[in-house]
Amino acid sequence: MADTVLDRFLRYVVLDTQSDASSPSQPSTEKQKNLGRVLVEELLAIGLSDAHLDEHGYVYATVPANTDKAVPVICWCAHMDTAPDFSGTNVKPQIIRNYQGGDIQLVGDASRVIRMDEHRELANQIGNDLITTDGTTLLGADDKAGLAEIITAADTLMRDASIRHGTIKLLLTPDEEIGRGVEKVDLGKLGAQFAYTVDGETAGDIEDETFSADGVTIEIAGVAMHPGFAKGRMESAIKIAGGIMARLPADMSPETTDGREGFIHPVAVTGSMADARLDFIIRDFETAGLQAKEALLEEIVREVIAFYPGSTYTFTVKEQYRNMKEVLDRYPEIVENAVEAIRRAGMAPKRGSIRGGTDGSRLSFMGLPCPNVFAGGHAFHSPLEWVSRQDMEKAVRMLVELAKVWEEQAQK
Repeated sequence: MADTVLDRFLRYVVLDTQSDASSPSQPSTEKQKNLGRVLVEELLAIGLSDAHLDEHGYVYATVPANTDKAVPVICWCAHMDTAPDFSGTNVKPQIIRNYQGGDIQLVGDASRVIRMDEHRELANQIGNDLITTDGTTLLGADDKAGLAEIITAADTLMRDASIRHGTIKLLLTPDEEIGRGVEKVDLGKLGAQFAYTVDGETAGDIEDETFSADGVTIEIAGVAMHPGFAKGRMESAIKIAGGIMARLPADMSPETTDGREGFIHPVAVTGSMADARLDFIIRDFETAGLQAKEALLEEIVREVIAFYPGSTYTFTVKEQYRNMKEVLDRYPEIVENAVEAIRRAGMAPKRGSIRGGTDGSRLSFMGLPCPNVFAGGHAFHSPLEWVSRQDMEKAVRMLVELAKVWEEQAQK
């Protein structure tokens, strides 16, 4: 019998695949390849004869076409790594069969509770089977739900020749969570014209807009001095960094913004008396908004360091990704076909934007237009993460329907 999407998901989540932003290698952690090898074995077993893992940790595979129509080659993409934000080691998935509502206390840490009033989507899960962690790790539904759904959909197409479809490429990536998920993708080898990342949340959602994103690094050179002889001479880089942090606008942080509001967010601070470094991520749906926030941040730095005439700073901006909508609006059929596939799979499509980024953002600007579709997970990057079996099954149906829609609309 074919493995179910739940069977696959439960196999994948127990493998630790956390990425590491401090590592310069690709993939950033070798353990991601452990899952990559498992996926290749499964893809070969279902008949995808070209499935392989490359030296950078990418899994490539092809579902061959079974139609004589000239169907555009599409790609389904998901990532193998889990976020460094919380432990992904020794994951113990818990299954709640026939959920009947109410808060969910996690068995490994009683202080952690998935509360209905904080997780509104639980109200739509009555009667479903939920998968959570025991509360001591994250689950990894981001994005191992997407992996399981893609491979199960590919298996469905390989088993049922009556489902007509064009060539479908699979791309399973490392290091998405640290922003390096597609840096070494070989688009020529992939050979796709359009793509979909299966990395969203609520069933029925499709997202064709993301934040635009930059990283900012501020390095401060203070004036070090023995504290016994420091009067009028010492300029502590740590205190300068603290002054900058104290002036950040409270209404422009992740915890005070939502919807289409951007933010300035410090993610790391290190330092000593002589030197300090502050790392920020800047987010806005418009590139002009990014630039305005970066100008505001540098003005704060200038104002603070003006009180320290012997100290200097550098302010470095690094582009991370841009709003995929700038590309996707040129190819409306990509989103329209996904909307139709979601509808055929029995859901009400909901178009939206992501307060974050995906591999699809980078791929779109690399020449592979790529919106994001739902995978069904919730509360990503936390020990409260959960997903339902039924929503993963809906994602599989949606992908199968998506293959059919592209084939139906192609010309002979």
